[in-house]
Amino acid sequence: MSDLNELGTCEQILRLIVERGPITAGELAKLLVLTPAAVRRHITTLVSEGYIENYSSTSGVRSRRGRPSRRYVATATGQAQLSEAYSDLAAQALDFLQETLGDAGVSQFVGRRVEMIQQRYSPVVASAGDSPAEKAAALADALDRDGYVTTLRRGGPNGFALQLCQGHCPVQSVAQAFPQLCEAETKAFSQLLGVPIQRLATLAGGEHVCTTNVPIGMPAPLGARRTTSARAGGAHASVN
Repeated sequence: MSDLNELGTCEQILRLIVERGPITAGELAKLLVLTPAAVRRHITTLVSEGYIENYSSTSGVRSRRGRPSRRYVATATGQAQLSEAYSDLAAQALDFLQETLGDAGVSQFVGRRVEMIQQRYSPVVASAGDSPAEKAAALADALDRDGYVTTLRRGGPNGFALQLCQGHCPVQSVAQAFPQLCEAETKAFSQLLGVPIQRLATLAGGEHVCTTNVPIGMPAPLGARRTTSARAGGAHASVN
């Protein structure tokens, strides 16, 4: 099997697919300032090595010729290329903890995990601003620096939410056996951002990215807007 660390461009393409997938060869070419033909050659290598695969979707983006554009996501093998240091040791430690202390021991560890995430990212998030959007952007940047290959995308109806997308999880294999770790991370993010959030997908659950929905504001109900408008109009009239 090829060593991606020696392939240069292949490694860059894999990282972009992890970060931004599902993504097409054309989109990758624009990001890397390469020809689509050059990108496709590297994609062929990555597919043959089992690092990436075609993304199946019922709503594929179509090219000008009317054919669906191929979009790519990373496989579990491709994810592993970004290093899952100590994951085997961590899994063994949690197994031992559960065997000796039962579920209560695992719960205590998970609670400690929430505290550790908060302690690590709280200063960055707190200094970013008061809005959930500013906090989410700061958290995404911090997670990306820590190797989670994180992006922030617009989502939700009418764009009143952001999607925090983590393309890599250093403890993915551990989280597959102990989904409580994903729950702990979600709880910590919610407390850091100060809003109720929803985990839509996880790498541990077999998806190509961990996706967390972060509400950033909701429009006032129509009835409330009418009431507010009427009150404002009445107050204005009394002043005059």
